[in-house]
Amino acid sequence: MDDMTQKKKLIAGNWKMNGSLQANAALLQALRDGLGEAACTVAVAVPAPYLAQVQGLVAGSAVALAAQDVSQHESGAFTGEVSAAMLRDFGTRYVLVGHSERRQYHGETDAVVAAKAQRALAAGITPIVCVGETLAEREAGQTEAVVKRQLAAVVQANGQCVSEIVVAYEPVWAIGTGRTATPEQAQQVHAVLRAQLAAATARADRVPLLYGGSMNAANAAQLLAQPDIDGGLVGGASLKAADFLQIIAAAHAIQAQAATELGAEKA
Repeated sequence: MDDMTQKKKLIAGNWKMNGSLQANAALLQALRDGLGEAACTVAVAVPAPYLAQVQGLVAGSAVALAAQDVSQHESGAFTGEVSAAMLRDFGTRYVLVGHSERRQYHGETDAVVAAKAQRALAAGITPIVCVGETLAEREAGQTEAVVKRQLAAVVQANGQCVSEIVVAYEPVWAIGTGRTATPEQAQQVHAVLRAQLAAATARADRVPLLYGGSMNAANAAQLLAQPDIDGGLVGGASLKAADFLQIIAAAHAIQAQAATELGAEKA
């Protein structure tokens, strides 16, 4: 993988439990109209019932399809679950695993998250592995220990395949609260995760590290300018085409600047 590919930003929108057939069509039309030639990778993680619709709406565009969850089981008597093979049938390129809302409200453990990442990888789908600490954990000085523990489970379960994942750092205290980690706070945790990945695989540089705590149009440029922040997992702002496009534009500008600097170094 060349340097240019390594540095490609990824902006993924997480719609959470929002959307309708009509709203989805309008949002994606606006995204397609405004996207142009984005230098970064763009994805939308949609509720499972809309995978078929959105697969059609993003066909032939620069927007990749993502799912919000996947079963840790391959198939069988697991009512309500969606398998990795089913997601693959719809051309799903990414899937979120271990989002803080799944950990908090559905009791997902580190082991379950690691198993889900394994299922996604086996199906050729890139898992976006979410890690992050609560406010109580941050105030107790446990941020580094918590995120390292969460990522370690995935590393141990997936071995060298861990170079094929995406990691999203989402401080739980900054999700949907309007509070955001400062660029310096976010970079500090991203650097810890990068070092942990480097210890696990020689190809750690190819793992995109996303920031996922209330990234919006106003703060995206500062966050994305940090050396170890390779993109964003965007919640509420991804439901508004203008805001999401502004975040993508910020990533595009940083991507273009990096390409210019790289070209100058090689000249």
